[in-house]
Amino acid sequence: MLIRNSEVKKLSDDIRKIIDGQTVDLCDNREGVWSILKNDIHTLATLKSEQVDALGCERDVMKDTLTNISHQLKTPLTSMMIMADLLETAPSNKQSEFLINIKVCLTRLWWLSSALLKIAKLDAGAVEFSKDIVQSDILINHAIEPLQTLFDLKNHRVEISGEAKLLCDKHWTAEAVTNVVKNASEYSPDGGKILIESGTNPICSWIAITDSGEGITNTTIANLFKRFSGSRSDHGYGIGLPLALAIMQSQNGDIEVEGGGNGSGATFTLKFYK
Repeated sequence: MLIRNSEVKKLSDDIRKIIDGQTVDLCDNREGVWSILKNDIHTLATLKSEQVDALGCERDVMKDTLTNISHQLKTPLTSMMIMADLLETAPSNKQSEFLINIKVCLTRLWWLSSALLKIAKLDAGAVEFSKDIVQSDILINHAIEPLQTLFDLKNHRVEISGEAKLLCDKHWTAEAVTNVVKNASEYSPDGGKILIESGTNPICSWIAITDSGEGITNTTIANLFKRFSGSRSDHGYGIGLPLALAIMQSQNGDIEVEGGGNGSGATFTLKFYK
């Protein structure tokens, strides 16, 4: 098969355009090795373009993530710096108040940094989940233990009912349950009740957590699991529920939300598919 110099020159020019980032269609439906070569180059160029686009998307996501992290860290750090500057000259009653507020800010920073590290490990696929049979009541009690102070402060009553055998990583799943229960406590009124039920059906085992708040609209539900933007609280980070969902999905599970309303609180159901 003879290939004209003009065809070689045109292909060379098209390849240079592709290298410069231009879009060129090299597809050739004719038969012969020359057409095969052009189609292979077109496929290679398409893959290269897709990879560049993917890298661009990753770069934008990373930029947005770093911006959000910076914003979340800046607020408590600025507050602590101001209170630390005023601490020496403030009256004794104000000093005690500043110290309490600084402790609260430090606790929030510790939780945020811990959650971000866990999210990063999950995103990187650096977590090896161990699968064991865990009784739901044992898992739930383990998960709510760190929240007892929060329950006491808001005078919350926690009711646990039902039972199920869960095939999951106890440590990481308890982390997911803790975050969902913490969310339920934050949106339940003082003196409210948090109901935690568990059970099983032919499709999955499940843990359902219902708060005693005012419910959630469908619009809000759509954004609940978006990082840094799903929090309904002025003091929330929008990271607890996304972390819980990432843990569940990494174990072939999911979280479903029923908004409630009209006197019923929202229900978050963690599902462990069989």
